[in-house]
Amino acid sequence: MSEAPKGNAIVSQSGGPTGVINASLVGVIEAAQKSEKIEKIYGAVHAVEGIVKNEFVDLTEIDYKTLDIVASSPSSALGSSRDKPDEEYCKEILEICKKRNAAYFYYIGGNDSANTCKIINEQAEAAGYNMRAFHVPKTIDNDLRTTDHCPGYGTAAKFVSCALMGDDLDNRALPGVKIDVIMGRDAGWLTAATTLGQRRDDDGPHLVYVPERPVSIEKMVEDIKGVYNKLGRCVVAVSEGIKDTDGTTWAKKLAENAEVDSHGNVQLSGTGALADFLAGKIKAGTGIKRVRADTFGYLQRSFAGLQSSTDVAEARETGRKAVEFSMEYPSGSAIMKRTGNGENYGVKFERTELSNVAEFTKDLPDEYINADGNGVTPAFKEYASPLCGELPKTGYLGNNPKV
Repeated sequence: MSEAPKGNAIVSQSGGPTGVINASLVGVIEAAQKSEKIEKIYGAVHAVEGIVKNEFVDLTEIDYKTLDIVASSPSSALGSSRDKPDEEYCKEILEICKKRNAAYFYYIGGNDSANTCKIINEQAEAAGYNMRAFHVPKTIDNDLRTTDHCPGYGTAAKFVSCALMGDDLDNRALPGVKIDVIMGRDAGWLTAATTLGQRRDDDGPHLVYVPERPVSIEKMVEDIKGVYNKLGRCVVAVSEGIKDTDGTTWAKKLAENAEVDSHGNVQLSGTGALADFLAGKIKAGTGIKRVRADTFGYLQRSFAGLQSSTDVAEARETGRKAVEFSMEYPSGSAIMKRTGNGENYGVKFERTELSNVAEFTKDLPDEYINADGNGVTPAFKEYASPLCGELPKTGYLGNNPKV
């Protein structure tokens, strides 16, 4: 293996912001500042879009106090971009890297970001330019392959858990049906996490619908009727990407003039259309008068003051490890492998090939979804609870014996 080159480093953040993506950025900066191989650290403002515009900030001498504040801040401190670079776009990026004498390229993002790293790394090799491209995983969707879980997921899971705990108490006070639409275009990881705050036998969400299990409106109506008849109320968590039985998302069916993003995906989180549609169908199908719905939208990505301590620590360490691995390997992604559960929860960090993370995603496994396709199993809670961390305790007196 060739010796690590000496030169500058470029770091940037891509895709949807999260509650801990800045912790990963800080981890990269901290490790890069200590490296004898890295001279200048350049932060690209607004990711690849900023790189091709040659918009950088100097992070070489940034102080620890500032870094610590940034690490505890949500969203992307360097800004982000939804650009999905192709071969030509990546050639422009590589040329800027050459002009900046960048020997290291650290890109914090999801599977598309890993693919961008992969393309740039291949182009650098083909051009004979000695630069090491490393991917730092992030996504609240938790759908990256190879890694046990993704930085960003635990904090988003904590947000939706706390939100559903509060919504369930609200629903107890004023009974009816409440529907919450949660982020999750292709995978139900985040929607499943709404169950982590359940403590009492009748705590909501009582029904959970994820993209991995297509469901008809008729089936959903019957499920809700069953819970309502038993409890006199029902709280429902729904992934924004839930599908009809023909495999088409309900959001796509509703979007007559659907807005699409730069990746060609129908916009799901910026509208309350799905929530309104479901509320109308449930009200008509059940005859229940009080049916309400909320779309969580972008709130779950960058909510200040609600980091999972596990998530932020792991995110910061993932950034550090990416720099460490780049001193040993020509490219790769810094991933986590679980070493224990419950009180023995822990992870170890490994380097994997970019091709193991790029482009493709992973679904919520069958073992985490109940047989009826409308809830989660204990195995999921065992998996996700350590990532979310401690949740608040709540009380309710209405279940006490009537006198």
